[in-house]
Amino acid sequence: MSSPSTPLYLTEADVSKLVIMTDALKAVRDGFEHQGRGHATHEARRRVRVPAGVLHVMSAADSESGVMGLKAYTTVKGEARFHVLLYCAETGRLLSVIEASALGRLRTGAASGVATDLLAPADANVLAVIGSGYQAWTQVEAIGHVRNLSEVRVYSRDPDRRRSLSDLLCARLGLWVFPAESPEAALDGAHILATATSSAKPVFPGASVAPGMHLNLAGSNSLLKSEVEAAVVGRADLVTVDSRDAVELEGGDLLEPLQRGWLHRDALVELCQVAVGMHPGRTSPEQVTIFKSHGIALEDIALAEVVYRRAIESGRGVALPATV
Repeated sequence: MSSPSTPLYLTEADVSKLVIMTDALKAVRDGFEHQGRGHATHEARRRVRVPAGVLHVMSAADSESGVMGLKAYTTVKGEARFHVLLYCAETGRLLSVIEASALGRLRTGAASGVATDLLAPADANVLAVIGSGYQAWTQVEAIGHVRNLSEVRVYSRDPDRRRSLSDLLCARLGLWVFPAESPEAALDGAHILATATSSAKPVFPGASVAPGMHLNLAGSNSLLKSEVEAAVVGRADLVTVDSRDAVELEGGDLLEPLQRGWLHRDALVELCQVAVGMHPGRTSPEQVTIFKSHGIALEDIALAEVVYRRAIESGRGVALPATV
């Protein structure tokens, strides 16, 4: 990859101008395929704490794309700040420092989109979303690109927020979206579920999960939190993850099923295995499939590489000192 001699600093505004969801879906899928072919690797998130908050760091390398890097972010006094540092895998030179809040939302949605494309029934067209925060938007957007959605139901505890998100999704994505009065109402007849909450407890009744449903669990990245009942995971036909290593560090959704013996670690399938055909994924329409998304740095650097390349092509970004 040809690049300027000095690193680029790219802002949130640059990221939003340079990539859209279709770019994120391709980049994230490419990253999983590179991982499945043995050309990409990553390290799970690590955290250090101070009285005011937490520093989170995660890293990855992709020799097929020619980049490596890390995402670091802080959560301090209710504020989160995200940055990706992208390096050349051949020379080790810093290529770019990228503000990564928008990038993170895109790649998280895209991971669920890729999982849905690989695992949900081809004719699945009704989506239930639990959560109405900033991550819920990209869950719907990504899944809407890989399945021809006829209906989207949004549930969250705040009636005003679920109505507001439904109206925005309808207006901006052109989908038929309406607020649901309960999790049960959201899941009734749904073929796909996406959760994107900060809840420490299950956010929908397990009995609402019907045969054939595909579940994307994208909210929790803590051992102390679980958006899904353990019994749902235990009776799923296939449980996939973005990272087996992350399960032991922050896979709260899977912790109880693993401890109870309802789920065995060896049965966990990494999504990269499905992406390259090492695992068949769904094998019948009646199966219940789950994708537990922890969020891994491989997804970040895959999309960051596209952002950086587009920035060079368009002349965006601020040059940093060559010594950085």
